[in-house]
Amino acid sequence: MSKLIALEGLDGAGTTTQARRLADALAARGRAAHVTREPSDGPIGRLIREMLTGGHAIPGAPIGQATFGLLFAADRLDHVQREVDPALAAGTVVISDRWYHSSFAYQGTGAERGWIRMLNDRARRPDLTVFLRVGAEVAAERRVAAGRAQELFEDLAMQRKVAAAYDDVLAELTAAGEAIAVLDGEQALDDVTASIVAAVLAAL
Repeated sequence: MSKLIALEGLDGAGTTTQARRLADALAARGRAAHVTREPSDGPIGRLIREMLTGGHAIPGAPIGQATFGLLFAADRLDHVQREVDPALAAGTVVISDRWYHSSFAYQGTGAERGWIRMLNDRARRPDLTVFLRVGAEVAAERRVAAGRAQELFEDLAMQRKVAAAYDDVLAELTAAGEAIAVLDGEQALDDVTASIVAAVLAAL
């Protein structure tokens, strides 16, 4: 049976690496898996990526969180229509590096979270969300070690706010009945993978 699995966490939590590792682990067990990401590779997602790296900047002012909230919500619906739903219909397990939880935590720090949630009312709910809990300082060290250029929202103060927002978001969504597994993302790489694979296999 096809399932939508979302991997979430701070920038530097390892969601991108673990999404690939999860797909490989499922393939080794005979389960077809498709890895995708948000922002997506569609037209709106590409625009968001340009904006996150400083493209289309507004002279003398930051681009508002509300603007990003609208763009991410539009990209998510486009992403589902273009890529996620067709893969699920083909019987594939879809693994997404981020989903609406990121919008609630990131855009929810600068805009009303209730409004952001309303924008995402039509977004597909994951069958399982795996949140990799990593401290903001550890995540920052990992981004530096990987040689990543800093994007918007990646300074340490902002990441601490996002970490706190994730705690609130996960509690709210769990109370609403969403399936969420919170895992220790600071374990050794293979141990994190093993924990994720175990959680996903239980959901499948």
